[in-house]
Amino acid sequence: MENKSRRQFLKVAGAVSAASLVSNIGMASSSSAMHGEKNYRSWPVKLGVASYSLRMLSRAQAIAVTNELGTPYINIKSHHLPYYLSQEELNKGMAEFEKAGLKIVGGGNNNIRKDTDEHVRMFFEYAKNAGIPLLVIAPTTTNLKRIEKFVKKYDIKVAIHNHGPEDKYFPRPSDALKLIKDMDPRFGLCVDIGHTVRTGADVVQEIADAGDRVLDLHVKDLRDLRDKGSECVVDEGKMPIVEIFKQLKKMKYAGYTNLEFEIDKNNPANGMKQSFAYMRGVLNGLEA
Repeated sequence: MENKSRRQFLKVAGAVSAASLVSNIGMASSSSAMHGEKNYRSWPVKLGVASYSLRMLSRAQAIAVTNELGTPYINIKSHHLPYYLSQEELNKGMAEFEKAGLKIVGGGNNNIRKDTDEHVRMFFEYAKNAGIPLLVIAPTTTNLKRIEKFVKKYDIKVAIHNHGPEDKYFPRPSDALKLIKDMDPRFGLCVDIGHTVRTGADVVQEIADAGDRVLDLHVKDLRDLRDKGSECVVDEGKMPIVEIFKQLKKMKYAGYTNLEFEIDKNNPANGMKQSFAYMRGVLNGLEA
């Protein structure tokens, strides 16, 4: 009964947040993004958006949806700020995010696969020129030392994104952790909770074991914790969101928790709003 009551409370709190968001649809402005952050500034988890969720939308559309969600935090996928842009074009793109009141907190995922200076340098130059403080990356096991060299040179953080059973290098966060645990502290992990649970790992324990090496986190939900194709709106699945957020609070996680909504790619806004409403309900519950 206690669990049922808690779940009902979170749904009510989430519904209130959802109603607030829906009432502001279309107000894609600096004030809407910062208003959302002001309301949740004291929360132990900073909710943001992985712009891969909005990959079928233009930059302007992605900015508008992010503003509707009431968060100022966005992790940029190259769809919305391509690698090949000139510095002038990058500056223009960055200004569009800034004008909308959005803060670029990271970029990626970036497939850094080759073990050459030329290849790795391209991503770090892009991050430097675009003002991206953290690169979410998919490297191999053989080019980590080379990447670390550029982390030190550019003072830009990197976070290895695990990709579940299909990932031959880093299925779980712990697979990457054992290789980087003695590296520069700016070399860390982007824990994708959906991919993590599909390996059969305890996602809460994976986060706890990684500790300060968790620099970024991607959130999604699954109806079947072993089935990639069962992704759903956060709260409609079996992901232990409450326990994950409790662990992040316990370890005083300083990074961002970005919703990576990979379904409904042509019209993701409504599902993302519902997901944000539930996550805010959870945080309300933790702060009560």
